[in-house]
Amino acid sequence: MALGSRAVPLDPLDLAATPERLHALARASVLSPSALEQASRLAVATPGPAAWRRFLSTVLLGFGSLLVLSGVIYFFAFNWQALHRFGKLGLVLAAITGACIAAWRLGEGLAGQFALLFAAVLVGPLLAVYGQAYQTGADPYGLFLGWGVLILPWVVLARFSPLWLWLLLLVDTALVLYWEQVADWEGTLLLLTLAGINGVAWVAHEVLARRGVAWLQGRWLPRVLAMMTVLPLLGPAVMLAASPKNADPENVVALCLLAGLMGAVYLFHRRVRQELFLLTLCALSGVTLLSTFGGYLLFKQARDIGLDSLGAFFGLGLLVIAQVGLAVWWLRAEARDVEEA
Repeated sequence: MALGSRAVPLDPLDLAATPERLHALARASVLSPSALEQASRLAVATPGPAAWRRFLSTVLLGFGSLLVLSGVIYFFAFNWQALHRFGKLGLVLAAITGACIAAWRLGEGLAGQFALLFAAVLVGPLLAVYGQAYQTGADPYGLFLGWGVLILPWVVLARFSPLWLWLLLLVDTALVLYWEQVADWEGTLLLLTLAGINGVAWVAHEVLARRGVAWLQGRWLPRVLAMMTVLPLLGPAVMLAASPKNADPENVVALCLLAGLMGAVYLFHRRVRQELFLLTLCALSGVTLLSTFGGYLLFKQARDIGLDSLGAFFGLGLLVIAQVGLAVWWLRAEARDVEEA
C-alpha cells in the first residue's frame, strides 16, 4: 500500500502522538524512559475539567447564537404584518449594530468572532426586509450575492473559519439561483462549477495552512470543503454508472475529475499529511460508484436472460459487503503503514 516500495515519510510534527510512535522514539533513544512515561501518560490522558469547560463554553456559545438568530427570524415572520417598514428595518439594523459593537468590545476571542458571525447572518434578513418593504424587484440570486459582498470585509478581518464557510455557502447559493433563474443551462454543468469553486477554496485552505496561517490549522473546515467538492462530482458520476448508454459528456468529465481527485487525495495523504478522513471519503465514493455500476450490470443481465430480479438484489448485496470489507482493510493498512513510516 505504498508509492513505490515505501511511503514517503511525513513531517513528525504532523503525526499524532500515539503510544506506538512514542515507543518507537524510545527505541531510537530519542526519548528517555522517564520522558516516555510522561509522554505516554499525556497521549492517552482524558481531557481535564478545564478542557471540558472550554468545550462546553464553545458549544453553548454556538448553540446560543443559533437560537438567538432563529428567534430574530421567527419574530419577523410572526409580526410581519403588524410592523411598519421603518420598524422592521430599524430592529434589524439595531441587532446588527449591537452585534458589531459586541464584536468590537469582545475583541478577537471566540465570543467576538461569534458576534461578528451573528451580524453577518443578519445582513441577509436586512436585505430581504428592504426588498419587501420597497418592492425593489431584485432577483433572489442578487440578494445572496449582495449579502456576500457586504460581509466580505468582516470575513477578511475576522479570520474565523465558520464565517469563511458562510461566505462560500452564500456564493454557492447565489450561483445555483442564477443558474436556475437566468442561465437555465445544463444541471451537470452547475455541479461541475460548484465542485470547481469549492475545490479552489479547499486547495487555498490547504496551501495557507501549510504556510503556517494560525487560524487555518484546524482540520474540520478542509474536511467540509472536501465533501462540498466531492459530492457535486459524485452525483454525475453515479448517473454515468447507472446508465452508461444515456450519459452526457459532462458525466464523463465528472467521473474523470473525481478519479483525479481521489488520486490527489491519496498523494496528499502519503506525502503531505495523514488524512484518513479524506481517504474514507474517497473509499465511500468508490464503493458508491462500483455498487451503482455493478447493480446496472446485474439487473441488465437478469433482464437479458429473463431471470427474476431477486438474484440481482442478492448479488448486489454481496458486492456491497465485499467492497466495504475491502475498503476497511485498505484503510486499516494505510493507517498501519503511516504509523510505521
